[in-house]
Amino acid sequence: MRLQQQRGADPQFPGGPFETFDVLSDMEIRQGIKEFSNWPTIPQVYVNGEFIGGSDILIELYNSGELRETLAVALA
Repeated sequence: MRLQQQRGADPQFPGGPFETFDVLSDMEIRQGIKEFSNWPTIPQVYVNGEFIGGSDILIELYNSGELRETLAVALA
């Protein structure tokens, strides 16, 4: 099980915390997170406890500029 926290990872968002968890290390947690979000794939990204999406959704949000806006609001 791996849990990380980092602050200041992006100069655009200084002091912005994030956490990661290795769900591949625990099949029960892996299945539970899929059921919790009602989303079949991993990775899953949450901002302030709200499910944002998987990697395909994040790429779309990044390309449209919406990801930066979402993170700016969350970290304000």
